[in-house]
Amino acid sequence: MPSFKIGNQLVGDGHPVWFIADISANHDGDLDRAIALIHLAAESGANAAKFQNFRADCIVSDHGFKSLGNQQSHQAKWKSGVCEVYRKASLPWEWTPILKAECERAGITFFSAPYDLPAVDMLDPFMPAYKVGSGDITWHEIIDRMASKRKPVLLATGASKLIEVEAAVAVIRTREVPFCVMQCNTNYTASLDNFRHSHLRVLSTYAEQFPDAVLGLSDHTPGHATVLGAVALGARMVEKHFTDDNTREGPDHPFSMNPRTWREMVDRTRELEYALGSADKFVAENERETVVIQRRCLRAHTDLAAGTVLTIDHIDVLRPAPADGLEPTQLASLIGRKLLTPVVRGQHFTLDGVVVV
Repeated sequence: MPSFKIGNQLVGDGHPVWFIADISANHDGDLDRAIALIHLAAESGANAAKFQNFRADCIVSDHGFKSLGNQQSHQAKWKSGVCEVYRKASLPWEWTPILKAECERAGITFFSAPYDLPAVDMLDPFMPAYKVGSGDITWHEIIDRMASKRKPVLLATGASKLIEVEAAVAVIRTREVPFCVMQCNTNYTASLDNFRHSHLRVLSTYAEQFPDAVLGLSDHTPGHATVLGAVALGARMVEKHFTDDNTREGPDHPFSMNPRTWREMVDRTRELEYALGSADKFVAENERETVVIQRRCLRAHTDLAAGTVLTIDHIDVLRPAPADGLEPTQLASLIGRKLLTPVVRGQHFTLDGVVVV
């Protein structure tokens, strides 16, 4: 069963789901706000606070987006042009050691998703793992640069085909580093219709195609259904955006989780982890008494004298079923036997003890 360490925490099969609070652009260009969100995320049950290191000129083409005409998908709601939004949302590199130190104070892991090659190198001293954003799944050069740092790689796979995921995984495997493959849908409109496009069963395909990978989910749907479904299907890393106020202006606030919903998500997931339990079927520890009071055993229909040869009319199938009682499946073996001692109505038949047949 695949698992790996991020810092001093084991992530993967047999371990609790590892929750990543993606603060992304929700810092709104304010370092103090970024720090506050780290602590809120930790208090809400996150295991890590994740940021995104992009620079507008290194991630988007102003000419390219303007040539599309109208802004599309979730960007259609942005009040500024795409490049301007990315400029405002970019994370200053000089914040990096401050944010890492603050995460350490909060007791959670710091890492980031780099969106250009120099950012990969800049972040290396500060991070125990790398995250590849879905949009870069075909940029093998940056994937290889991340994997070359000899740290776990988290690969988001939104808006991609299986053949593209396989190619990206092949790049990671070449470097022989542990990795997580995360199912993802990259529609950020917060529409309830997005549940229809989450396709969580892809995780079963990933489990078969990539048996050496930890499974994960990078999600943008509201509520907890997608997360709980993914965990039930084997996801052991979950990434969701995090803010303190969904009404704030900014590209990521509307579809982010907040401290209340994040805590609910973690609590419901922990309950699910307990409920998933073992794949073995057995009488659970808390069922030992109900085995007695809910099951039936073979009991005397009426008072019977010693020497009675038992017939079907002498036997009832009734609750409770003490440990030494005969199960209903043993009825045929009881018929025709002779009682060595008398029994009273309602008394259960046994093979040992007071009543012997």
